[in-house]
Amino acid sequence: MKNPNVETLWTHLHWLTVLAEQGSFTRAAERLDVSKAAMSQKIKEIETLAGVPLVQRTTRSVRLTDAGLRLVEELRQPFAQIKQSFSGICDSTGPLRGSVRVTAPVAFARQQLVPRITGFLRANPEVRVQLEVSDRLVSLTSEGFDLAIRHSDNLPDTHVAWRLCPTATLAVASADYVQRQGMPVSPADLQRHQCLYYPRSSESPSWSFVAKQAAEGKTEKIRVPVSGPFATNNSESIRDAAAEGLGIALLPDFSAQQALTDGRLIEVLPAWRPIDAFADGLYVVRPYAPQVSRAVTEFSRYLRSAFAEGFSSAGC
Repeated sequence: MKNPNVETLWTHLHWLTVLAEQGSFTRAAERLDVSKAAMSQKIKEIETLAGVPLVQRTTRSVRLTDAGLRLVEELRQPFAQIKQSFSGICDSTGPLRGSVRVTAPVAFARQQLVPRITGFLRANPEVRVQLEVSDRLVSLTSEGFDLAIRHSDNLPDTHVAWRLCPTATLAVASADYVQRQGMPVSPADLQRHQCLYYPRSSESPSWSFVAKQAAEGKTEKIRVPVSGPFATNNSESIRDAAAEGLGIALLPDFSAQQALTDGRLIEVLPAWRPIDAFADGLYVVRPYAPQVSRAVTEFSRYLRSAFAEGFSSAGC
């Protein structure tokens, strides 16, 4: 083989990176859809041209020499950029296609998100959405998620975030409970009521409120210790227990909305605003990346539009 210029080495270099990734000539050849003999010949040629061994072969395995490892490491980013650039060109034409991995809180996903996802998928039949419903705060980067819906006021600086809509916390109970136990007039009255709460620490549970119509400049926070027969880390479970007349609960508005609409719950303490229980907004976030697939971009844009006017009781 004649002394090469850069243009003649692209195939050799790419095949070397695949060999490093697969760890065997057989698997690398299968990955590239070529024969094992062709794979071996290409590696021999690039070693001859380099003048140093790049691969150490044994009867059971293949591993790269220090020179081979250094070369592959230096090639990793350029080849990834080439792949990303080509994928971007393919992604920019034709109908929207591809996959989007999303994680979202349980109650919000079930009641509000899934009904809206169906509309997006009907309009874009070549897109696939994989939704993980979990109240666990997942790591998008390490777990391979494209987007997350976060009900949080603390968002990582390494992510790009858009506000979907504001949220509010509501104090609610069933009409039956209020009829039996009386309607609380002020937060202090909660100390004689059964309260259903979201456990957040080992400390005794308490709820905080501010008056909605406080005098100008006076927004004193009232903190009230609460107790009751039921605590859980899922707002739907708290909602259902409250609807069964078990006690008073604090819920995000998106979790309480349907039960308020159909009369299973009523709002209590309407002159007071609960604070410090749940976040004041919902956000769609993604890890920062210089290039993002069109499917991910359009899906996040769709969500921002779909929730621009808040929630509906039917979730659509």
